[in-house]
Amino acid sequence: MIFDLKSPAFNNNERIPKKYTGAGEDTSPALAWTHAPTGTKSFALLMDDPDAPAGTWTHWVLYDIPASLTSLPEGLPKKEALPNGAKHGVCGSVKDEECHNVGYCGPLPPPGKPHHYIFRLYALDQPLGLSPKAAKNGVLKAMKGHILAEARLTGIYER
Repeated sequence: MIFDLKSPAFNNNERIPKKYTGAGEDTSPALAWTHAPTGTKSFALLMDDPDAPAGTWTHWVLYDIPASLTSLPEGLPKKEALPNGAKHGVCGSVKDEECHNVGYCGPLPPPGKPHHYIFRLYALDQPLGLSPKAAKNGVLKAMKGHILAEARLTGIYER
């Protein structure tokens, strides 16, 4: 069985509805996953735009998601720590570690070509234990050697 990530808001490689973008309500989409590997102790979620003009832009960093969860509801609060124990990191570019917003930062590409937004859910053999507001690079470093599986979902958006 394959570790799989889906959203009721859009299918893989299809357009992300405006509601979930910076041009809309900037609401995080609901996500659901199946077939996490045995031994999963937590999950981490990263959402990136590799098509951003200045290089990859990180739109969502969420970690220490409890292993007991199999979904995230639409519209997660943009708070550092969530009631379920998960923690939000910060959005921004990899080059700019002095970041920006906590929580989901919806797509808002410059007008022109479509951008691909890749949601990556990692099954981990331990919680990361990082403080809230960690940048993507810190989360990646903490995950090293602890990834059991990765599930992906890609959405597309253009203005």
